[in-house]
Amino acid sequence: MKLKDKVAIVTGGSKGIGWGVATVFAQEGAKVVVVARDAQAGEQTAEEIRYKGGQAIFVACDVSNEEQVKATVQKTLDTYGQIDILVNNAGVGIYKSVLDTTSEEWDRCLSIDLKSVFLCSKYVIPHMQTLGKGAIINMSSVHSRSTVGSVAPYVASKGGITALTRNMAIDYGPVIRVNTISPGWVLTPLIQGIFDSSDRPAEKQRLIEERQVMKRIGTPEDIGYAAAFLASDEASFITGTELFVDGGLTAQLEETW
Repeated sequence: MKLKDKVAIVTGGSKGIGWGVATVFAQEGAKVVVVARDAQAGEQTAEEIRYKGGQAIFVACDVSNEEQVKATVQKTLDTYGQIDILVNNAGVGIYKSVLDTTSEEWDRCLSIDLKSVFLCSKYVIPHMQTLGKGAIINMSSVHSRSTVGSVAPYVASKGGITALTRNMAIDYGPVIRVNTISPGWVLTPLIQGIFDSSDRPAEKQRLIEERQVMKRIGTPEDIGYAAAFLASDEASFITGTELFVDGGLTAQLEETW
């Protein structure tokens, strides 16, 4: 097991990519703290992990709220005594141009997607320093490298996450390793909602799949396996990097004709 007896906080861990990370971490032996605002989904994820023989608790938290983040960190320490891994995964998608985005939407996206990385890291890092080791994984996106139109708040937050990751890796190495995962298309509830909003959801999904090098959309577990590697001792010489888990999406300029 890659993560045997390690304690991992996974924000946004109740569904989608966070669910995939939490599930794989538990399979690899980690004690998982599932952090989310949705209590029902969060409790269900923790219960699924325990049912399969893993260890997990759920903590309700708005990761853009400093006091709630501090309380989550303390709850983790009270329960498991240490923090080895932090996965900053919580996020929201607001897909609008600058002109169409309200100030409230901008602040919400940056608070949940980017400020949360700052807050969770700020209150976890001192405990990792005391422990003498740690791994932080920040969830960015392929939009940090290449993007499309009308996703201004989202792309700003993801670009910020990638840049912040590099800075944190410099500031807190060699004790703490900090890396970014940038997923491509992953079949999460958010993406399923995009498909379902189409007149022909199945056709929409098929068209997206055909555009991928691997001819499929990723699963939350695909991201979980990558995160488990970066969190493990197998990645002990990897820090400050961005791992694209995108089925080759960013490798392809355009399809040939």
